[in-house]
Amino acid sequence: VQLQASGGGLVQPGGSLRLSCVVTPEAARTYVMAWFRQVPGKEREFVAANRWSGGSARYGDSGKGRFTFSKENAKKTIYLQMNSLKREDTAVYYCAATARGIIQGVMGDADSYDYWGQGTLVTVSS
Repeated sequence: VQLQASGGGLVQPGGSLRLSCVVTPEAARTYVMAWFRQVPGKEREFVAANRWSGGSARYGDSGKGRFTFSKENAKKTIYLQMNSLKREDTAVYYCAATARGIIQGVMGDADSYDYWGQGTLVTVSS
């Protein structure tokens, strides 16, 4: 499985950005997909996750109420819609996947994921 993230860039505080992650060749229904972010010198931080089969997405504390996880089966793509962006949202954002059928309680753990995209840089600055 290969993951290709895109959509990062420079945005002003209060602005919006949508990240995309294409899954190749495809994600099975049992897959769990996630977004993490990382700032240099800090650990990777959980942002959002959901099963490819659907259901309620889980969110890390930093993005609750501002970020939305979604997917488009036909395009084999997951998205992270980020609204009301803050300077502290500046980071490299990674998409991740696992085929292990993990339980919801560990969806926020980076160690739960086996496949990682290359990351896309989001910079929130005026």
